[in-house]
Amino acid sequence: MTAPLIQFVNVTKRFDAVIALDAVSFDVVPGEFHALCGENGAGKSTLMKILSGVLGDYDGAIHLDGEPLHLTGPRDAEVHGISIIHQELNLVSDLTAAANIFLGRELRRGGIWLDDTAMREAAATLFAQLECDIRPTDLVRRLRIGDQQLVEIAKALSLKARILIMDEPTSALTVAEVERLFRIIAKLRQQGVTIIYISHKMDEVFRNADRITVLRDGKVVQTLDRAATSPQEITRLMVGREIDASSFHSTRLRGEEVLRIEQLSLPWTGHARKWRLDRINLSVRKGEVLGIAGLMGAGRTELLECLYGSSPEPPQGRMLLRGREVRFSHPAEALRAGVAMVTEDRKRYGIVPPMNVREHITLSNLRAAVAGGFVSARRERALAENSIASLRIKTATRESAISSLSGGNQQKCLIARALRTQPTLLLLDDPTRGIDVGAKAEIYRLIDELCRQGLAIIITSSELPELLTVCDRILVLCEGRKTGEFVRGEFTEPILMAAMMRTSSNAN
Repeated sequence: MTAPLIQFVNVTKRFDAVIALDAVSFDVVPGEFHALCGENGAGKSTLMKILSGVLGDYDGAIHLDGEPLHLTGPRDAEVHGISIIHQELNLVSDLTAAANIFLGRELRRGGIWLDDTAMREAAATLFAQLECDIRPTDLVRRLRIGDQQLVEIAKALSLKARILIMDEPTSALTVAEVERLFRIIAKLRQQGVTIIYISHKMDEVFRNADRITVLRDGKVVQTLDRAATSPQEITRLMVGREIDASSFHSTRLRGEEVLRIEQLSLPWTGHARKWRLDRINLSVRKGEVLGIAGLMGAGRTELLECLYGSSPEPPQGRMLLRGREVRFSHPAEALRAGVAMVTEDRKRYGIVPPMNVREHITLSNLRAAVAGGFVSARRERALAENSIASLRIKTATRESAISSLSGGNQQKCLIARALRTQPTLLLLDDPTRGIDVGAKAEIYRLIDELCRQGLAIIITSSELPELLTVCDRILVLCEGRKTGEFVRGEFTEPILMAAMMRTSSNAN
């Protein structure tokens, strides 16, 4: 048998009273693709932060090449050939893509002067490897979340690591970008790189993994050869129960029209395309889920931002909410009118790190907790506890720091916050990004329940199966234009993909 490259021996990690990892033991052999699966909060990311030197205070031991591994920090891990692509992106938004890739290990001329030309050229080579059109001089803050993720991947590739940890690397990538990433992974494996891959997407795991280790509640449940198991078994091991296939094919009763937009356009100043969105028409009714499909850059997020008053420039066209023409210049106006939104980029636009779970959930509707002109701590606690229970948010207490939660549970807090405003129109921008299969099923059921209670919902997703599962209608965008609209019974993945690849439309 091949000697293990990495051995985890009774690794235990506590955050105050919470045991994040409980005597975790398994091994990884050289050159393998080892998948790590588990629900949000199972301990996957915590374990990988320990292996990559981000967390140094833990019990147990890690062996590398049979020798005890004691890391002083992420830079020490890189010296040992260990690199990680975090689920929560760690980029400096005001630096360029090239500067982020070489941050802390800048190339220099004569050992003194920064060699910007060399760094830009090296970054361009990495982006060419990833087959993406990001320019080395692009500021990261101007890149969409999917492109930022590609910068993180390029940064990891630049380190020429022999152990590459990928924590949900495809969560914001399109189908084409995922295919490119897998081609890069295949090349890396040919070069002997060992991959540890965290993902909730069973198709990715079973396409690539040699072995799969499942964590649940901080403990190792089992390590299995891919050929000896199935997606259904892995899902059952992850959640400790059977997950019924979510499908909502029974007819929902649609009510009155909640939203109509006519000829909505969004200017793109200084860009050759001129319009981020070009003459979009759509409507959505009470009790209906409208999906927005499209490749990266199609305009999905921009469309929701226009509806929520947070677009980079004022949109043109008409927007009618419950029959009354409106124009929002700020999200506060949208919230007052009954429109709530859950952002795709929770780190940049969603969470407020100093706040705790309770404060996040009640932030947008503190009026509901007011008694006698003051915010009632008792009422606010009750509202938060209700949301924590109904969305099954995993947190030690309602007073826990939001940063102590897993990415998926942070996302649930943002959904809870939006629902606390009691909206008539809910905008969900890729709401299950980074959420595990069990939590996804809960979110799908919640969407169905809210819809049947009369809420109008518009949802975007980078996963077509998700839209096929929850939507009554799906509108397709390509390069800012509407290229198709389909009702349940008409839409399939091939039909949607064909519409997503068009460049012109008569569907408007």
